[in-house]
Amino acid sequence: MRAFAIAIVAALIVLPAAAEAPIQLKKGEGLDKVEGNCAACHTLAYIPMNSPYLDAKGWEAEVNKMIKAYGAPIDEADAKAIKEYLSKNYGI
Repeated sequence: MRAFAIAIVAALIVLPAAAEAPIQLKKGEGLDKVEGNCAACHTLAYIPMNSPYLDAKGWEAEVNKMIKAYGAPIDEADAKAIKEYLSKNYGI
């Protein structure tokens, strides 16, 4: 019984950590801007999850929405780099 209790406690510690595995985005120019700005507010898992649906205009709209509607503090130069990175690496 004691071994079973230890196994349960170990699973409760390990499973949440495994579920939070870091997302590895494609290497490319602007990745640092994406990681530094986007990950401050939400998981980067949204990028590959949405990539089958978004082209360059779609990514531009998403980045603009994050800035204008949600108030993301992303400066103009970083926003441009983020849009270019997403369009090139995750656009359709």
